[in-house]
Amino acid sequence: MRAAVVLFPGSNREGDVIRALADAGGRKPAVVWHAEHELPQGTDLVVLPGGFSYGDYLRCGAIAARAPIMEAVRAHAGRGGLVLGICNGFQILCEGGLLPGVLMRNANLRFACHMQHLRVERSDTAFTKRYGRHQVIKVAIAHGEGNYTADTETLARLEAEGRVAFRYCNAEAALGGPANPNGSANDIAGIYSEELNVLGLMPHPENLVDPLVGGTDGRAMFESLAAA
Repeated sequence: MRAAVVLFPGSNREGDVIRALADAGGRKPAVVWHAEHELPQGTDLVVLPGGFSYGDYLRCGAIAARAPIMEAVRAHAGRGGLVLGICNGFQILCEGGLLPGVLMRNANLRFACHMQHLRVERSDTAFTKRYGRHQVIKVAIAHGEGNYTADTETLARLEAEGRVAFRYCNAEAALGGPANPNGSANDIAGIYSEELNVLGLMPHPENLVDPLVGGTDGRAMFESLAAA
């Protein structure tokens, strides 16, 4: 798996993603600056990491979505290449038109930073083959604008096409209520593109790949990608 991690001004989780990918696949990803116009030759996976690209001015991810490198990312996705957007990366994917919907302010208007349980909605994608369907995993969240919102038609299409990747839940897999940390519609924590080759999610699987930090439930995502 040849991966490229895109670095924007204000990104701060690129190091975590690089380590997670290298540990899972044995190959260190390339780092691509936002002002570049091309991805490294042979890139299989592009990762847009978390952080606060361009200081979150205008809307989170809005400026980054118009960075020069994003044309290459869109072309890569259009050819069927894999793209993963985590937290701010998810916001960038939505702002850039690679995924539908938008990430709004958390419903309680507070920054959320804690461990969070998720339910894996499907286990047959390049991102989730090392998980089980409806497996409950524990990862970390850290966001102020993670409230996924879309119009009724878009939500219905995502559900009908099986494009919800993860939902917020509690340790017993119960959805909704206090298990939803930001008010996201349908408890959505992540979604896929139509071809299932683009994934955006708010939680941080890259932070839970080493038992020293409290768990390894995020590691299976990067092992799935390495195997793909």
